[in-house]
Amino acid sequence: MVHLDAADARAIGLRFARQEESALEEAYAAYAPTVLSYVSRYVGRDEAEDVVQRTFLDAWRNAGRYDPGQRFTGWLFTIAHRRAIDTLRARRHQVVDVESLRELSGEDGRDMVNRFADAADVRSAVAQLPEHERVVVEMTYFEDLSQREIAERLDVPVGTVKARASRGTRRLGEIIRAAEQTTNEKGEPR
Repeated sequence: MVHLDAADARAIGLRFARQEESALEEAYAAYAPTVLSYVSRYVGRDEAEDVVQRTFLDAWRNAGRYDPGQRFTGWLFTIAHRRAIDTLRARRHQVVDVESLRELSGEDGRDMVNRFADAADVRSAVAQLPEHERVVVEMTYFEDLSQREIAERLDVPVGTVKARASRGTRRLGEIIRAAEQTTNEKGEPR
């Protein structure tokens, strides 16, 4: 999986709108795993890969409609959201879990789309951390390990883990704030 910072994501969005093939390849490499995770929650793993393919195909076909004033990830996840709903609606012969559909389509699904777009942006920011801090942050938040467990796995003192976690989360906040400030200065809605 490729991690992009906010400037790279914006650049891909602009190139995507111009239908540069390399932008499609980069967007797929960077976001397909997260889109797959998102749609898998609703349509299941078997159909999720097809939904991801349709998402990127639809995004590419409609690249000219992408407004560079909006977040590329938000636009992409909105398309994924629509393709997931289409897949659920096509299951006429199967029973669809109403709670899953309600969660996906509640308030147009914007909350869920924004959460996944934000998650993609956070993963991109985490990728910018120095490796020793990134590893500790990932183990803490993505693997849900305690500081003691991390210290054992990395074979370092607990104090070292605490320091790396503290510096990493502080630096992560700075990276995210800087990306948001850049986004706001460009007038893009968040």
